[in-house]
Amino acid sequence: MATTINYNSSNPRVLIIGAGLAGAEAANFLANRRVPVVLYDLKQCRHTTTGQQSGLGELICSNSLKSKELGSAHGMLKYEMKGLDSLILQAAEEFSVPAGGALAVDRHKFSQLITETLCNHPLIELIDGQEVCDPPACALKHQCSHVIIASGPVTSSKLESWIGQQAVVKSDNLYFYDSIAPVVNAESLNLDQLYYKDRHLDGSAEREADYLNIPLNKQEYLELVNDLLAAQKVPLNKFEKPKYFEGCMPIDLLAERGVDTLRFSCMKPVGLELPSGARPYAVIQLRRENLLGSAYNLVGFQNRLTHGEQLKVFRKVKGLQTATFLKLGSVHRNTYINARESLDYTMQSNQIRGLYFAGQISGVEGYTESAAMGLYVAHQLWQRLSKPETLPSQWPCETAIGALVNYIMTWERPTPSNINFGLMPPLDVTPVKGKKRWEVKKLKKELISVRAQQAFDKFIISSVDQGVTI
Repeated sequence: MATTINYNSSNPRVLIIGAGLAGAEAANFLANRRVPVVLYDLKQCRHTTTGQQSGLGELICSNSLKSKELGSAHGMLKYEMKGLDSLILQAAEEFSVPAGGALAVDRHKFSQLITETLCNHPLIELIDGQEVCDPPACALKHQCSHVIIASGPVTSSKLESWIGQQAVVKSDNLYFYDSIAPVVNAESLNLDQLYYKDRHLDGSAEREADYLNIPLNKQEYLELVNDLLAAQKVPLNKFEKPKYFEGCMPIDLLAERGVDTLRFSCMKPVGLELPSGARPYAVIQLRRENLLGSAYNLVGFQNRLTHGEQLKVFRKVKGLQTATFLKLGSVHRNTYINARESLDYTMQSNQIRGLYFAGQISGVEGYTESAAMGLYVAHQLWQRLSKPETLPSQWPCETAIGALVNYIMTWERPTPSNINFGLMPPLDVTPVKGKKRWEVKKLKKELISVRAQQAFDKFIISSVDQGVTI
């Protein structure tokens, strides 16, 4: 039988556990609508006039929030997040770094703005450096009527244990493995062996290109593949099964799938022709990590190699012979749940009413997806608080957020997913004579994007009519 968190329901307060992307969005959304929030985070933040040693909304893996083009799936998601007054997008746009059609950010400044915004909000009480092991008990302590668990991919073991013990989820669906790519000091790169170019864009004007590229011939590529295969890997714990997310697969594991796998994925040379016009056999791309351009991320080079092996293997690659690595790649354990079995469409627990899950722990993958789920849950909760007699709105599947929710609530085999056109309802496009297949495919994506924007705008207007102020 389900239990209920219902303390002080006449004067709602919301307890949010985790101040990452989803927790930050949920806290900001609710507080801006006059709902008091108690925000817990394990990170010990240092709030000083000169900045903080550690901030909220930290980007653990890449510094890219993917495409900002409206005709892309990630562009659709950003459109909807903006419509919900996303704090994450505000910070990202203010501190973006050049990355072609992608939205990449200066990690420190991005986190700093999020931290300052949340810390200075009069309706947000931040309690940092403390672990929540029993959410209902913590809610009772602060007289909170609802709880949002937004603890992210690296949920603490005690909180994870509580989730399992309460039968909120099945323990064997509580994790998969994710990876981090290395970051190098820009001054340590041998730029004579690299070239500037964005995929499929003219790289003749170097100042207009955002990516640095390392071209490899066949021999250099095969040597790198062999080195990755032979390198010593960090072993998993004996009791853990390796369940990796396909969208962030370790580069050494991809190499095990076949000699050409890498050059058809993260090292694809298509659209990255050399200044001479020749196409390399494979390409390693480097993306800016900060506004100064003092650090670069090796795109797609997340891996399981030991630190010593990473230095040995990557410094054999031209351009990286004297590279100083500011951060080396690693593999970490991520926590997520099977929403289909454990939650309703508002992301509320079936076992403990008043308890919600938001962000990556709900079963999505990616920065913007996690942040969007924080906004989604906050919006659903706000509807419940502002007009209790009204049933929560089920978002249209034609929207990007609605498609994500529909996916995690209907999957048969739990597999975290990024937003993509495959999650959207199909759209028939009448064949156009003379148009090539790729042209029809592009047209279909554009039409799906327009449909998503229209569905979202109509849904938001409907929400306002129901008494929910956006």
